[in-house]
Amino acid sequence: MAVSDDEPRLGDKELEQSTLHNGSLNGSLSDGPAEGQPSAPPDEKDVVETGTDAHVAAAPAPSAAEPLYEDGRSTLQTVLIMVSLCSALFLGALDVTIVTVAIPTISADFHSTIGYTWIGSSYLLANAATAPSWGKISDIWGRKPVLLGAVAIFWVGSLLCAVSINMTMLIVARAVQGVGSGGIIILVNVCIGDLFSMRRRGQYYGFTGLVWAVAGGIGPVVGGALTQHATWRWCFYLNLPISGAGFVLLVLVLRLHNPKTPLRAGLAAVDWLGSAAVCAGTLLVLLGLTFGGVLYPWASPAVVVLIVVGALVLVAFGVIEARVARYPIIPLRLFRARVAVASFVCCFFHGVVFVAGSYYLPLYFQAVLGAPPLLSGVYVLPYSIGLSVASAATGIAIKKTGVYRPFIIGGFVLLALGFGLLADLGDRAHWAKIVLYELVAALGVGPNFQAPLLSLHTTVDRRDIASATATFGFVRQMATAISIVLGGVVFQNRMQQQHAALVATLGPDAAALLSGRNAAASVDAVATLLTDPAARQTARTAYWVALRTMFALYAALAGVGLLGSLFITQTTLSNEHVDHKTGLDGMRSRDDDDDTKSKKTNKAQPTHGDGATGVKWEV
Repeated sequence: MAVSDDEPRLGDKELEQSTLHNGSLNGSLSDGPAEGQPSAPPDEKDVVETGTDAHVAAAPAPSAAEPLYEDGRSTLQTVLIMVSLCSALFLGALDVTIVTVAIPTISADFHSTIGYTWIGSSYLLANAATAPSWGKISDIWGRKPVLLGAVAIFWVGSLLCAVSINMTMLIVARAVQGVGSGGIIILVNVCIGDLFSMRRRGQYYGFTGLVWAVAGGIGPVVGGALTQHATWRWCFYLNLPISGAGFVLLVLVLRLHNPKTPLRAGLAAVDWLGSAAVCAGTLLVLLGLTFGGVLYPWASPAVVVLIVVGALVLVAFGVIEARVARYPIIPLRLFRARVAVASFVCCFFHGVVFVAGSYYLPLYFQAVLGAPPLLSGVYVLPYSIGLSVASAATGIAIKKTGVYRPFIIGGFVLLALGFGLLADLGDRAHWAKIVLYELVAALGVGPNFQAPLLSLHTTVDRRDIASATATFGFVRQMATAISIVLGGVVFQNRMQQQHAALVATLGPDAAALLSGRNAAASVDAVATLLTDPAARQTARTAYWVALRTMFALYAALAGVGLLGSLFITQTTLSNEHVDHKTGLDGMRSRDDDDDTKSKKTNKAQPTHGDGATGVKWEV
């Protein structure tokens, strides 16, 4: 479908009402020639290819006499803003992994066996289920107040976790944490999109990828140290001063448009039905995936009903977004551009493979090499450090060159190669191979933390940036949840296939510990009960056979992501930045979208990497 070029634009009157970003950090920049004035013909170098059609890259870059939006912000202000945003993001990312090492101790303290499943699951479920709603809420009431609200929710959840008196209270508190964390993760990316031009935001998205990697790498180490030398409650107390300081910094330094939307009007604009449907559908599907093979067999009625009903609710959510919601939280127009769909595909498969390294490499070190939990976290550091460097370097390179497509494709090539190499680690320690293979996999993970998000931003209208970013985060959250379940299913099946041989070698009692459903939870027990070195090595080899199959599967899935990345096309990333106005007046409704679709035109819309562009599919 051809894109209408009758899209509303920021007019002269609105531009005159804006101020440049000198000190107050409030400003704007003209988005092209004045209405009714002809635009200058593009230079040959400004013509880019998008899909199969050629498009004009942009209006000419502004002159030096016209400061850019972010040029009115001092370096110190930019540093303080990024420190405040990254400190909030760091805590949201850290809490995914810091508690993993402490779960056995917590479960023992509360004399509860459900902790193994629910301490982590309640956090991730709440995080994923609420992710799509945060972007639209920030469109209504503004980025800063909503982000501060998310940080406050996370702070309260952390406090409740730290003072929990039983497992039920802790699980509920972890869910509160997850809601706040979901908002932080989404809104940090949205704020960066508002604060910086397309060309510059790649660098800052690279920094957020670095934060994710560092948090994932040190989380188990810090959690293990606090649990061993202090108390597991410090895994949550640690959040209070850091998130509190980040909150104060955000109040002082973050300057974004505040629409001051009236409460009643804002509540009327919220897509309540869509929010409830996506939250319920996501929870049902993820609960089914969480229960399957752990609490209930996969074919049990409980698991089947949860997954099927959840899928039907998500289908109903799609109908609501297409036909009912005035301001849908996930507008279906996001999926019209081929490049946008390819960006979501890359996001999904990157999330599937990335989390597998963070989640299952420690299992390899513990189950196959016999490392204690704390050391297993240390052994994953080459992976964490490598992807940190790769993420930051990619962001800087995108800022310097304006090119992102080669990094996306090259990242998936290295990702597939790296996880293919991990399938060659073996059942004995070869440290040179371990470090090298981890680094190759990490160099594949790093570039695709945020580069596909930049690609997505080039395909959507500026008013849809928050919804697109929230949807991107939702896709990643679903990918990580599905990945852990998928890896667990493969691992359990391969262990079960070896059960008969293990019975013959180790006897029925020891082999029962290594059966499909028990193997992952029996790592410590196997190391303790199997005193004979030969028997212990047999068990470790069985673990390795299962993990090898799993790593090979993730390499294949990285290959699928590589195929998806080939559909991403390069678009010129503009240095121009326009102050985005949040609030009801600046939102794009479903009615606006219907009006645009009704205006049939064959004209190609110009693109400069900061607005709607790309080849469209009829929906």
